[in-house]
Amino acid sequence: MNISRPLPFTPPSAHLNRPLLTGSFGMAATTHWIPSAVAQAVLERGGNAYDAVVAAGFVMHLAEPHLNGPGGDMVGLISPAGDSTRVVVGQGPAPGRATIKHYRSLGLESVPGSGALAAAVPGAVPAWLWLLREYGTWDIACALAYALHYAEVGQPLVPSASATIASVAGLFSEQWPTSAATWLVDGQAPPPGHVMKQPVYARTLRRLIAAAEAVGSDRIARIDAVHREWSTGFVAKAIAEFVTRPHRHSDGGDYAGVIGPADLAGFEIGSTKLAALAMKAQTNR
Repeated sequence: MNISRPLPFTPPSAHLNRPLLTGSFGMAATTHWIPSAVAQAVLERGGNAYDAVVAAGFVMHLAEPHLNGPGGDMVGLISPAGDSTRVVVGQGPAPGRATIKHYRSLGLESVPGSGALAAAVPGAVPAWLWLLREYGTWDIACALAYALHYAEVGQPLVPSASATIASVAGLFSEQWPTSAATWLVDGQAPPPGHVMKQPVYARTLRRLIAAAEAVGSDRIARIDAVHREWSTGFVAKAIAEFVTRPHRHSDGGDYAGVIGPADLAGFEIGSTKLAALAMKAQTNR
C-alpha cells in the first residue's frame, strides 16, 4: 500500500450499535469497568489523562490478569496538548543471552512458545512509570494506591480469566508451583466471580511505595526511585534469580531462562512522534 496517498474518507453509518458518548469534563474507557472507574476517579480528583491511564493500567493487572501483567509489554499512543501524537514503546527486546547458539546448545531449533526462554525484557511497568514522570502530575504513591487496594482486598475474577487459569491448572500444579500458589485455590482453578487477592503483588507495591517515600517529597525523584527498584533493585533481582531455575516449557523440556540483571537495567523506554514514524515507513518502502 502506498501510504503517501491519502485514503478516501468514508462517513460513518448513522446507525450506532452502541450509544454515542459525549461530555465536557472527561471520559475513560478500558475493557473492564473497574479500571475505567479508577481512571474516571483520578480525573475527578484533579489528575490529568496521564495520571488516570497509569492508575488504570496498574489496576488492569488485577482486573484482567490473563491479558495484562507487570511482566508484559505496553505500547501507547499519546497526544499531548500542543504537540504531535507520539508512540510510547514499552516493548522490551530479547535478552542479551537469547542467541541462536545458546538455544541450539539446548537442542532447540525454535523458541518454545511459553516459559522464560520465550520471554522478552518486560517493558510494561517502566513504560507506565515513564508516562507518569514525563506527562503526569500525580505522585507515584497516589497512582499506585488503587492497584494496592484491589491487590489486598481482592477483585472478582472475570470468566475469561477463570477459563485461562483452568486451561493451565495442571501445568501450574505439576511444574510451576509459584504460579499454582498465586492462581489456584485448593489446587483448583477458581470459578468466575471468585474474589482473587494478590498478597505478593500487594507487598511488591508497598515496597515500591516505600522506596519512593525514602527519597523525600520530590515527585520526579520518587518516580525515579520506584523505577530503580524495578530495574536494578529487589524486583530485578527476583526476576533474574527466578529464571535461573529450570522449569517446564511448552515443548515439554525443562530449561532455565536467559533474562539477566543487565537486560533489566539497560532497558529504556522509547518515544517517537507518529509523523516521524510514518515518514520512516514511507522511506523504507
